Amino acid sequence: MNTKILKRWVVRITGLVMAAMLCCCNKTAFLDKPTSTQLVLPNTLSSLQELLDNTKIMAQTPMLGELSSDNFYLAYSLWQGLNSEEQNGYVWAADVYQGQTGIADWDAPYQQVFYANTVLTSLGGIAVDADSLQEANAIRGAALFIRAYAFHQLAQVFCNVYDPATAPVDLGLPLRLDPDINSPSVRSTVQQTYDQILRDLEQAHDVIARTVPSNFRNRPSFPALLALKARIYLSMREYDLAGLCADSCLQLYDSLIDYDTIDPTTLKPFSVLNAETLYQGSFQLNTQALLGVVNAGCIVDSMLYRSYAPGDLRPSLFFVTGGLGQPVLKRSYNGTIFPFSGLAVDEILLIRAECHARAGNVSAAMSDLNTLLATRWKTGFFVQITASDPEDALGKVLTERRKELPIRGLRWTDLRRLNKEGAGIVLTRVMNGQPIFLAPGDNRYTLPIPPDVIASSGMQQNPR
Repeated sequence: MNTKILKRWVVRITGLVMAAMLCCCNKTAFLDKPTSTQLVLPNTLSSLQELLDNTKIMAQTPMLGELSSDNFYLAYSLWQGLNSEEQNGYVWAADVYQGQTGIADWDAPYQQVFYANTVLTSLGGIAVDADSLQEANAIRGAALFIRAYAFHQLAQVFCNVYDPATAPVDLGLPLRLDPDINSPSVRSTVQQTYDQILRDLEQAHDVIARTVPSNFRNRPSFPALLALKARIYLSMREYDLAGLCADSCLQLYDSLIDYDTIDPTTLKPFSVLNAETLYQGSFQLNTQALLGVVNAGCIVDSMLYRSYAPGDLRPSLFFVTGGLGQPVLKRSYNGTIFPFSGLAVDEILLIRAECHARAGNVSAAMSDLNTLLATRWKTGFFVQITASDPEDALGKVLTERRKELPIRGLRWTDLRRLNKEGAGIVLTRVMNGQPIFLAPGDNRYTLPIPPDVIASSGMQQNPR
């Protein structure tokens, strides 16, 4: 972790606590104002909740994985105008950052970790009685969830895909577990990284808020925790555990949106408080490429777009024709121009369906798939999907997963895990007439750690 940035976060939290104006903060301003590094810990439960509710910090997830995947392509004219980080990430260049510092894909999740650590440390100094115990527990659970969520997001970009055979030696993350900026940043192993992520969620299990808050989808809950565990186990290819967690989540919360009730002509079809969202999140706010409807040069992959059949409402709600005459992304489940990357019921239903198929339970897999798709088609058009055997069922679930979850921050992880199992998916870019390829197992499936972090910590860099 970059020590200078950590010091600035200390200053930021100190200022936020003293001013009690969390929701009005300006991230850029605080990064430009390093002063004292003495941390004044929040001393009330309400101030801790305000820290966790700061969605300008907590809601952002890395975008380099999505930028490197195959859900869309960039018009050459757009690509030429991007910053070097996005240009190089898109074409899988050896040097992604070209000396750039303050890379948000790394810094923002670690800022979330720092805030979570501050909350967890501060809780130890606040007197809690019977009346405030439930509130304190919910805050503790939320902080543990946020730390686990941030670590997992980082691992999908900056660590090798989880493999039980190599995880004990593969390079993992610096696992910062307290707000002390003087603690050295040392890379753990991939095994240690995932163990810590799951440990945080286990510790949050009994204390986190029990229900999805209808008016605060940015706040973690028990169903969201189970959804996150399902996503994590899926990325680890622990399909039995992923299926169990997905099922437990859906037993508690399984609301789906009937797409036939939504106006397909609007550019903002989904509310930020829509019934399907379990936990809100969006890509980094600094991205120039992934701006959905406002960026006509970020064009949906043509094969993906053509895969939707007549009567399927998803293309009319997910995409719109942009200024270049090609489909681009509409505003998604967070209602903004920054694509949604949080947790939602559709993803969890697809996880359970995939795990059923992998376990050989064809009827259960198809039941889950049809439950989802029945809400995605125009009334009278949908025909139940069937499968002849587990392999056929898995193929159909994975096909619908791609169509249901485009540009949601999941495809990069899917490519990594599926290629680990022999899927043999080769990615292709054509830039100014020249083809570029990314083969399965290539080192470029793991992004390099930003150079300023390496310089300040001395950590080992990922091979590229």
